[in-house]
Amino acid sequence: MTRRNLELVLLCVAAPLVVLLFAMIALNQGQALDMNTLGVPAGIFVAFVIAHIATRRFAPGADPALLPIAFALSGIGIAFVTRLAPDLAVNQVMWLFLGVAFMVLVLAFVRNLDKVANYKYTLMIVGFLLLLSPLVPGLGQEIYGSRIWLSLGGFSFQPGEIAKIIIVLFLAGYLAQNREMLSVFTVRVGPFRLPDIRTLLPLILMWGVALLIVVFEKDLGSALVLFFMFLVMLYVATGKKFYLAIGLGLIAVGGVGAFLAFDHVQVRVNTWLDPFADAQNTGYQLTQAIYSIADGDLFGVGLGNGLAEQIPVVESDFIFADIAEEIGLLGAAGVLLLFLCFAIRGFVTAARAKSDVSSFVAVGLTSVIVLQAFIIVGGVTRLIPLTGITLPFISQGGSSLLASFIIVGLLLRCGDEGTGVGQEMTSATSSLHANSVLGRVSLGKRLSHSMLFCSALFALLVANLTMIMVVQADYYQSMPGNNHSLAKEARTERGTISTYDGVVLAQSVPTEDGTFERVYPAGDLASQVVGYSSARFGTSGIEQAYNDTLKGKENFASWTDVLNSFAGIGGAGNDVALTLNSKIQQAAQDALSGETGACVVMDPDTGAVLAMASSPTYDAADFETVIEQANADSSDTRLINRAIHALYSPGSTFKIVSLATALEDGVADEDTVYDAPGSMEIGNADVVNFDGNSYGRLTLAQATELSANTAFGQLGVEMGADALVAGAEDFGFNKDIEFALTLYTSLMPDPDDMTEWETAWAAAGENVGENKTANHPSPNGPQATVLEMALVGSAIANDGTIMQPYLVDGIYNANGERSFTAQPTKLMQAVSETTAGRVRDVLVGVVNNGTGTDAAIDGVQVAGKTGTAEKVDGNDSWFVGMAPADDPRVVVALIIEDGEEGVGAQKAQNVLKTALEVQGLL
Repeated sequence: MTRRNLELVLLCVAAPLVVLLFAMIALNQGQALDMNTLGVPAGIFVAFVIAHIATRRFAPGADPALLPIAFALSGIGIAFVTRLAPDLAVNQVMWLFLGVAFMVLVLAFVRNLDKVANYKYTLMIVGFLLLLSPLVPGLGQEIYGSRIWLSLGGFSFQPGEIAKIIIVLFLAGYLAQNREMLSVFTVRVGPFRLPDIRTLLPLILMWGVALLIVVFEKDLGSALVLFFMFLVMLYVATGKKFYLAIGLGLIAVGGVGAFLAFDHVQVRVNTWLDPFADAQNTGYQLTQAIYSIADGDLFGVGLGNGLAEQIPVVESDFIFADIAEEIGLLGAAGVLLLFLCFAIRGFVTAARAKSDVSSFVAVGLTSVIVLQAFIIVGGVTRLIPLTGITLPFISQGGSSLLASFIIVGLLLRCGDEGTGVGQEMTSATSSLHANSVLGRVSLGKRLSHSMLFCSALFALLVANLTMIMVVQADYYQSMPGNNHSLAKEARTERGTISTYDGVVLAQSVPTEDGTFERVYPAGDLASQVVGYSSARFGTSGIEQAYNDTLKGKENFASWTDVLNSFAGIGGAGNDVALTLNSKIQQAAQDALSGETGACVVMDPDTGAVLAMASSPTYDAADFETVIEQANADSSDTRLINRAIHALYSPGSTFKIVSLATALEDGVADEDTVYDAPGSMEIGNADVVNFDGNSYGRLTLAQATELSANTAFGQLGVEMGADALVAGAEDFGFNKDIEFALTLYTSLMPDPDDMTEWETAWAAAGENVGENKTANHPSPNGPQATVLEMALVGSAIANDGTIMQPYLVDGIYNANGERSFTAQPTKLMQAVSETTAGRVRDVLVGVVNNGTGTDAAIDGVQVAGKTGTAEKVDGNDSWFVGMAPADDPRVVVALIIEDGEEGVGAQKAQNVLKTALEVQGLL
């Protein structure tokens, strides 16, 4: 296949890609696919076919890949400009046609680059005059902070785009003529040879011009492109790495000096370091770009579905942010790969050029495109400080597009002047080409190094994109100031949250502007469990834990849901059905009304949480007011879910754990007798019963019924700290238990920290210390959440087995298809079935004959344990109970802070009764 036939095939391969992009835009806008919507890509393809025919005529030996790559890149550019700025797209298409025409004219009229190079100093003067012409008063124009425009009448353009090409032509001629002089270092310093000032002068002059551009035109991008392009050309011409080192040093010196001297440079650098520090002002463009890029993920949000239009002038400098957002990491990396392919073909063209001039022209022009692409993409993705230049072929802007196509024309001319592979190898091993001074082997090595350098640059870009779009995407998307996430949230219909029996706790309702408002129709029912979803305050509770599910990004019920998510097609989120029963939940909240405390109701057979209440509570519809008041008053604790986010001394309810551990280990049995005076010295300090009550001699069962601390203190010492702590851990203490919501870990002391006195009090459920110390880093006694004590009760109710607690029963998509069903699973085995039955029998006595009589229910036997956690400034009243005692179907754990003795059992009684009624057991 000839070069030109291959070029035509590659054009035909690229054409469907361009057509597909325009088709996606049309479909997204609800337009039909016809010549009105697909005429533009068809016209662009025709223009490139004409250019292909011209190349066959004027440059048959040119590289076959450059024209198709330019077609693909410019087609992508026109498509995205059409998507982002349709009013400017027509002009962009006209500039593209003009650019293709100029490319053909270059091929037709520039037939010998060596002859052009004969006018190198004229080119130098014209190039530098064009580059600095925007500084002329009355002629130059400053736009977006950079003075890089010339305005003639109503027409504006950037002369620097053409100036770069002319300067490359000048440098190619200069380097071809003087490369030997530049390669010879005559100054000896010790063992090293260094260049003299005359040899360094071109590098210093280019550095000075770059600084002029930075200082007076405020165009950091063009300055970097110009200087680094010269460094690459100088290296290829001489092979001297010393120039690279000196050049980088000059850039560092100039950069530091410019940063110290000029405010606009400081702003650019500071914005790069932390754009979010001033996200609404100097960092606005960059933060908006990062937000867009982070949303892209692997496949993008879909063409036309992005929010990059919120970036000022996105169609120009920041168009790559929209590309990354809408066609994802794979699409954006594909665009970068096209630029890398352009770089490789450009350097290959340089390798096969017939003369040094052609070779250096190819190197310089390729470097302009590649460096400009790297600098702008690196700036937009925050890899390097942002500079105001365009992305070649893609960004909106006539001057840039025209210059890009002139570069392609000149590269095609360089390739047509090529010697061919066979001749290259011959000249490398025997004689040099008549018009060539630089050896082909040396040239090939330097060009290979340049290609590797370009590959490394683009690898850095892809790696940085991967960090933003995959690794750090969640971080950026969850930032409080991310208006993209907030806007998408407002347009997304979140799924409902409801109780097991169908009461809607949270739902999204449409508003007149097409967004959705989150409402909480059940008032204060389970408000702390459900939480809130707010553009202002974020999320909490189930709204936070199942945020992606409620938005439809997880728990897909069908392949259609998966495909729609990848394609960026929005829809209603998934519905979350909780295990909570509205009647039991209301009973739990009623029990706590007017009090401070918490209540958890569980099904011990499954681990399902039937109710979770905390008081004081709030009406979920007023959560924003509640948050504002809580922020203003730290004593306002309505937002705290005390059932899982507070640790309490469990008081005598912990005696369930102590009793079960003693029976399991054979330390004692129900009939073991203990002295139970009102006060007893254990471990050189007193252990006392509540209110100093003296009970004489009691069996362990009776001591449980009457909650005798002195008896349990002796039992704790008999067991020892190691056995007591191990027994508590078998019930879930010191364990991080998985749960739908954040769950505090219930704590036991380190046995090595526990004195005999502390062990005695721990067995009675009391925390005898106030604070950790260096000598006692672990807690001074048991500390438990209300949910943990419900798990303790569930272990006794469920024959010693603790089931995994869960709060979500099922998840459904918008069509009612179920994607998740909770499956009860075993969490741990606390004690044997026999031990659990024995403990349950003792707890029946607590309700029938002891401190828990207020929990008794007519017609149903209740088993339970009261608790009074003594504090300096008051006592917390506990109750942990279960019913029916012979086969418990419900467990309740409840605490009333600063409650009177026995109030816990009174409050829990109606909760138990309601739960039994709901289950048809009463």
